[in-house]
Amino acid sequence: MTFPLITDPYFYAVTIPAVLLLGVSKSGFGAGFGSLAVPMMALAVSVPQAAAILMPVLLLMDILGMAAFRKDFDMTLLKFLIPYGLVGIVIGALLFKVLDSHTVAGMVGVFTLLFLAQRLLFPPQVDSAPPRRWLGALLTATSGFTSFIAHAGGPPINAYMIPLRLSPVKFTATMAFFFFVINLSKWIPYAWLGLLDTRNMATSLVLLPIAPIGVWVGVKLARRIKQQLFYRLLYLGMFLTGTKLVWDALR
Repeated sequence: MTFPLITDPYFYAVTIPAVLLLGVSKSGFGAGFGSLAVPMMALAVSVPQAAAILMPVLLLMDILGMAAFRKDFDMTLLKFLIPYGLVGIVIGALLFKVLDSHTVAGMVGVFTLLFLAQRLLFPPQVDSAPPRRWLGALLTATSGFTSFIAHAGGPPINAYMIPLRLSPVKFTATMAFFFFVINLSKWIPYAWLGLLDTRNMATSLVLLPIAPIGVWVGVKLARRIKQQLFYRLLYLGMFLTGTKLVWDALR
């Protein structure tokens, strides 16, 4: 008899921690860690399958995140970010079957580590100007693209958002609304690519109850954390994410 969902215990051993980590990152606390979810799940299933399984989980997490921070987002910033993120989604959908997901993940990892090195070796001054808008557009489109390929949209857009020096709550709220739109826009192209099959969706339903736990823990922490510690944890998450993505690409 064939079960309509994944039953391998090893899959759940690596996926449940990945979903919890993703939930915490969706709340803003440890925002750099969320991109580790797919690489962790890729220890048990393929990257495209891991990305498909996470789709309903991401939708629930995004809704919870928006509800928690519904009064704190930056609408002006969102109006700038979302169109470019959607451009990246379109590019990702068109190139999905051509590009190797591990290669893309490796590129994201190298970029993440280079950005982190630049921030740590040459820290910006308090009165330094925010990044140019053309750079923000490029990084946001890259975020949409890498989000479509491997749910790894966090590092590119963090490279634009971090220098803006928003408060942890505003940063988190704006990213919650941005990624809700980005993740929602993936559903039709994922279905078109044949990734949303019965087995993947049934497995995702099993994981859904775990999603609110991670978000709840993260929301509680995000509203209490100091800004300096918030960004230090963000840097740590980006370092771990970049290292893991590069390691996976080189294997």
